[in-house]
Amino acid sequence: MNRILTRLRGVKPIWYYTGLGALLLILPLLLDDYQTSVAVLAGIYVMLGLSLNIIVGYAGLFQLGHAAFYGIGAYTAAILNLHLGIPIVVLMPVGAIAAGIFAFLISRPILHLRGDYLCIVTIAFGEIFRITLKNNIFGLTGGANGLSGISRPELLGFVFSRPIHYYYLVLAFVVFTVFAARRLERSRLGRAWTYIREDELAAESMGIDTIRVKLVAFVLGSAWAGLAGVIYASRYRVIAPENFSFFESVIMFCIVVLGGIGSVPGMVLGTAGMVVLPELVRQAKNWRDAWLGVAMILMMIVRPEGLWPSRRAKLEIRGEEPPPLPAGGSD
Repeated sequence: MNRILTRLRGVKPIWYYTGLGALLLILPLLLDDYQTSVAVLAGIYVMLGLSLNIIVGYAGLFQLGHAAFYGIGAYTAAILNLHLGIPIVVLMPVGAIAAGIFAFLISRPILHLRGDYLCIVTIAFGEIFRITLKNNIFGLTGGANGLSGISRPELLGFVFSRPIHYYYLVLAFVVFTVFAARRLERSRLGRAWTYIREDELAAESMGIDTIRVKLVAFVLGSAWAGLAGVIYASRYRVIAPENFSFFESVIMFCIVVLGGIGSVPGMVLGTAGMVVLPELVRQAKNWRDAWLGVAMILMMIVRPEGLWPSRRAKLEIRGEEPPPLPAGGSD
């Protein structure tokens, strides 16, 4: 067994990426429409997990209102598409920008708060957003019934209508999100986030503008959630306030914690545990949420750092001294 592991460690990473890419490309050909739809939903939640990981995993900010920015992107696209007829493809960056603007307006006055206080404010914003949608503000949000009839994405005359079409669309966005997250992690900004997560006071004493750096993390992560919201709205063509409830924020937060804080592969594993696994045991619907809670409790006891944490986050959680950051990026 040790010989096999030694040989696997000697394989160049490019071969692993090639094999994984080939598997992901042929996967929908092996699945039926329902299973492909689950894979599409999982891809959207991978994007959401990676976006929240920027805020929670990299910058160390407690955010439990992430579903609100997810919903801002979805409702922005739905309203503009239904009332002005703007194509969904054009609205993808618009939804992201709208979520980023709201994130800036909300977070700028509260980023001096830390820990539980910041978390409580984000929860409150999430609930205010959901209640505002239910009240059908300006007659645009559809109230509790939500909005329906949202257009599907169309690119160069090709309409994304079947689950397999959305699978490849979401896969492209997931690959781009993973690439962007890795680049951010290894950048100067990513190192600043890591310093703030480990010791904000020490980071500030070293000359890092902690408020600005945290603001960038909050806005960037929220904007990415808005983009995921646009894709979700176009996929299901019906959205309602309950799609963006506090429980959705909890699921996203659990994806980050279960997968491993600060880890890109961990977000994929966390999504598998929080989204794919419950779908596979849908027949036991009355029990699956209870077992999910039990599994999370066991994880916090047995492996609090998550299934696949980053090496630095793992050492921090275990109370050990992490290695110094290299000049070119974080590990």
